[in-house]
Amino acid sequence: MNITFIAILSAVSLFFGMLLFFEVGRRFGIAILARDPEGLAKGTGAAEGAVFGLLGLILAFSFSGAATRFEERRHLITEEANAIGTAYLRLDLLPANAQPELRTIFRQYLDIRSTIYENHTDEPALEARLEKVAALQTDIWNKSLAASRHQESSPDAAKLLLPALNQMIDITTTRATATENHPPLVVYLLLAGLSLIGALLVGYAMSANKGRSWLHSISFAAVISLATYVIIDLEFPRLGLIRVDGADKVLIDLRKSLD
Repeated sequence: MNITFIAILSAVSLFFGMLLFFEVGRRFGIAILARDPEGLAKGTGAAEGAVFGLLGLILAFSFSGAATRFEERRHLITEEANAIGTAYLRLDLLPANAQPELRTIFRQYLDIRSTIYENHTDEPALEARLEKVAALQTDIWNKSLAASRHQESSPDAAKLLLPALNQMIDITTTRATATENHPPLVVYLLLAGLSLIGALLVGYAMSANKGRSWLHSISFAAVISLATYVIIDLEFPRLGLIRVDGADKVLIDLRKSLD
């Protein structure tokens, strides 16, 4: 299912859920006041403060974590481009007759890596691309290792080229792990639960007013729902409206420079 639809559906559901809990809290307060005009609980500020304080804390940490992971994924793309570029340049340390084949394989490798996470939801196609990447990595490593041992290669070929290749290969695992790195589901459930409880408390506290304050209730629900939507969208930057795809340009530009 499209993550944008899930994020919008979650935000809309939370919005109307908060309005419902606001009304439930208000009617509960009105019922108490009908029996006793002085019946609203006193000294509830500490409880409300705890709920809203925890809600603010969860929102802040969730948003901060999502934004940090978003920037980390962008940074890893640049880091991979630098690693591939460095390894490609160090092919100059190998014998001249070994370089053309390796450079061709590098171009094939970069063709796939620059578009590796396109159509991320198509799992069979993604798995096929990852298998092709693994095969090319093995081919590059074996051919580079053999060429670096050749007598015509630079004395520093193995010391300089192989660590660069190792970094180039390792970062693919790092990027794959970062793509799947998300908070546990319980964090989102806690956020939704605290939002609904907060709306219930707001409705209860405002039950002493003669009429509903739609401005406050709708604003409160809209702000929390919008923040929740942005958090979810940031967590899936290949699938939502907030996307990291623009960072792939550095890999695409690198590929063009190798022609």
